[in-house]
Amino acid sequence: MTDTMTDTGIDVQYAVSADGIPGADSIRQWVGQALPADNAAAELTVRIVDEAEITALNREYRGKDGPTNVLSFPYEEIPGIAANLLGDVVVCAPVVVAESVAQDKPLEAHWAHMVIHGVLHLLGYDHHKEGEASRMEATEIEILAGLGYANPYEC
Repeated sequence: MTDTMTDTGIDVQYAVSADGIPGADSIRQWVGQALPADNAAAELTVRIVDEAEITALNREYRGKDGPTNVLSFPYEEIPGIAANLLGDVVVCAPVVVAESVAQDKPLEAHWAHMVIHGVLHLLGYDHHKEGEASRMEATEIEILAGLGYANPYEC
């Protein structure tokens, strides 16, 4: 099942169906909150997948076996071709649900966090070095607070 892209430029795709998966409107709202004003017209895809698909992507693109919660694939510009593409965010529904339960976090808040986290990666944020991680976490906390969600790192 795929949701059609709206005038927001945010395509939401569902490759899996299960209880607790947020609707396209919620996902678009979270993406919109993560995009700074100068990227508000950017086009991107958020794809909700199962463990098999995310495991295959994780193996192929990161060289890691097993599922993960979210992967981001920034658009790589092609010289001479102007595009307003930001990239793709792939979120694994079963992993997000399992993490929400294991970490005792509200499911909707964890979904919002994972979508925002993925979009921030598209914008160049990273968390592999201490300074970068602090900057990314602070941005996530601020965006989530603006949406009424608790700090995901204090749960």
